[in-house]
Amino acid sequence: QVQLVESGGGLVQAGGSLRLSCAASGSMLSINANAMGWYRQAPGKQRELVAAITTGGSTNYADSVKGRFTISRDNAKNTVYLQMNSLKPEDTAVYYCNARRRYGLPDIWGRGTQVTVSS
Repeated sequence: QVQLVESGGGLVQAGGSLRLSCAASGSMLSINANAMGWYRQAPGKQRELVAAITTGGSTNYADSVKGRFTISRDNAKNTVYLQMNSLKPEDTAVYYCNARRRYGLPDIWGRGTQVTVSS
């Protein structure tokens, strides 16, 4: 069974940094993922894409995090990271890791990790 496990969330002051990790139970190829992404959901709001990285290494970011967040991956560890700098209170949310899969297979989601930024 394919699993994604997030870690690295916590409480940080505005202006601080956190690094989230998402460990997959297999490589992007073995889990049939063509992209890995980080989403977030704040209370009362819809889940939104924060950043994504494709198998080819292309990345995209939400406008609200461009220049502050960086998505990367370590293929040897089957892990995707989200480095978050210059955090703002509005970044407070539960952050979820996602594997977007090929061939009509259902996406895989992690359970989420809470990020709280205090002002």
